[in-house]
Amino acid sequence: MLRSTSASGRGMRAMVIANAVGAAVSMAFSVVGLLSPGLALSGGTDQVTPLADLYAQLYAARALPLGAVLLYQLLIGRTGRGLAPLLLVGGAVQVVDAAIGASSHSPGMAVGGTVLAALHLGLAARLARSTRSTRGVGSTGLPTPEAA
Repeated sequence: MLRSTSASGRGMRAMVIANAVGAAVSMAFSVVGLLSPGLALSGGTDQVTPLADLYAQLYAARALPLGAVLLYQLLIGRTGRGLAPLLLVGGAVQVVDAAIGASSHSPGMAVGGTVLAALHLGLAARLARSTRSTRGVGSTGLPTPEAA
């Protein structure tokens, strides 16, 4: 994990942890949706159709690999160049999820997507600022494992 005694380092650590928790929660919801699609529907299990099952499978096909790569980059491969673009992709996906949640009257999906979009996009912006202001620290602006 990130080690720093500065306030900005602690803030970065908190953002990384929040993003990792968010990615894990998103993955968990996709597994729950696979096991019981009715939990994600506002009408409950009575609304589960073959189309709802297909949606749950499609959601998991996107959420599980995206979440796994994001978790890896956040917790293990912190200095990889792919973290900021991956956060942008994850943030964009969550914006769309939030919009789908709002349009389908699913408050949990709308709020969850909005929170995760803010987390992902916020950390991506922070990494971009950090990279510009601290050239040579690491390609993502996070300390390299040797410096951590």
